[in-house]
Amino acid sequence: MEIVDGTQRIRTLDRFLKNDLRLCGLKKLEKLNDFTFSDLPLSRQRRFNRATLRMIVLSEKSDEDTRRDMFERINTGSVELNDMEKRRGISPGPFVDLIEELAKDSKFRKLCPFSDPLVRRREPEEFVLRFFAYLNNYKNFERQVNEFLNEYLEEHNAPGINQDGRRDEFHAMLNFVEKYFSNGFSKAKGHVKTPRIRFEAISVGVALALREKSDLEPKSMKWLESSEFKEYTTSDASNSRPKVIRRIEYVRDQLLS
Repeated sequence: MEIVDGTQRIRTLDRFLKNDLRLCGLKKLEKLNDFTFSDLPLSRQRRFNRATLRMIVLSEKSDEDTRRDMFERINTGSVELNDMEKRRGISPGPFVDLIEELAKDSKFRKLCPFSDPLVRRREPEEFVLRFFAYLNNYKNFERQVNEFLNEYLEEHNAPGINQDGRRDEFHAMLNFVEKYFSNGFSKAKGHVKTPRIRFEAISVGVALALREKSDLEPKSMKWLESSEFKEYTTSDASNSRPKVIRRIEYVRDQLLS
């Protein structure tokens, strides 16, 4: 069976019962700090073991949509989970692991700043997923962004798929941006938020250009201040297929010209 939600808490309980963990930081029961499970009085061990956990078990016949719907219902509360948080809970796998690794990359965080609340909401992971999804499939983008990203993630998250090529291409893109884009992915220095569509245009455009010419040295970067680029990457630019293609290929073509 597979745990869809709550895996960290359940595994923590399991490790505590096996005496792999010690209690710490207790405020109301300070005397129990540094205790393992076996150190507890037998009465407390029995009380702990009698506690019940409510679980919802889905049969092996339930499809991905059913699992996704159940995960959303379980996590409906005062603050609803965003799309990336749901994906992480529903679709664990090697590609998700790579996304989380790259989202923490120090160079990525430097070039693509995020506020603390956005980091907690897993916006860096969202950006990394968007990079790969658009890079390899932007011309076929014909649906809602969320559906597009979910489908790409599910197709490339199976065990056994080599992730090294993706990692190398992401790092090559970052190195190029660091060298030639004075403000990274931001509009200006000092910003703590990076617009999604600006990141998509630059990161994917750079990666596509590097696929055509790995030793690329752009002749000019003045186009970053052009009215065309600003129009393509303003907050009101839609995610329609023609506009997605236009802003990505604009960056690619300017770098290769």
